[in-house]
Amino acid sequence: MERLKNKVALISGGSSGQGAAEAELFIKEGAKVVIGDILDAQGEKVASDIDPSGTNCKFVHLDVTKESDWEFAIKKTLSYYGKLDILINNAGITAHNNIEKTTLDEWNKIHAINSTGVFLGCKYAVPIMKKSGSGSIVNISSMASLVGLPSASSAYTSSKGAVRSLTKNISTQYGPYNIRCNSVHPGFVETPMMTDVLSDTEGRQSRLAMTPLGIIATAYDIALSVLFLASDEASYITGAELVIDGGITAK
Repeated sequence: MERLKNKVALISGGSSGQGAAEAELFIKEGAKVVIGDILDAQGEKVASDIDPSGTNCKFVHLDVTKESDWEFAIKKTLSYYGKLDILINNAGITAHNNIEKTTLDEWNKIHAINSTGVFLGCKYAVPIMKKSGSGSIVNISSMASLVGLPSASSAYTSSKGAVRSLTKNISTQYGPYNIRCNSVHPGFVETPMMTDVLSDTEGRQSRLAMTPLGIIATAYDIALSVLFLASDEASYITGAELVIDGGITAK
């Protein structure tokens, strides 16, 4: 129950879904956690529910597309806990339009959150980790970055592909500083981001039919894998792609 004992983690998009599940699990495993999100009231509630004492889990406002917000979040994390061992770039949005129907504004918004947000998180976390001599970064990508899914948005898949490539770049550049960087590639997960699709009977059945295991993942399923990569148990793993999709991309 203490796989992250004495570790400090910053989790973007921590007010719901996978981010909230990661925060709760990390606290149980001995970490101190800072949740960052644009949903202030919801984020404050998640932090309070996880840690009523307010000692081990804090919330900060974080718009991942803004450099100043990342600087603030990192600064607050250091002021709260004195260090940063783990960064989970979890914040993201989805879309469903093909390339013909995708507007430039939609493209730019999705890339700003899904890929630029990850870039900024890494940009400001890496110098802190270099100073301390170690760190673990886990970037949440998607199975859609690995295969061509006809049902997936062009903007979404390309933004997650950028996360996959950036992860490998960081892993090779900063491995000598004992900073690990890995990506996680979920399939279909029961989170607010997937509510529209999975609440529709036809949509849910089509996703189940695509999945060899025949089930939809929970946020906790993803959080368990993120926990492993964040922990010292994965001390020799960097630049890896951990696919958690029930077998979809194995076909």
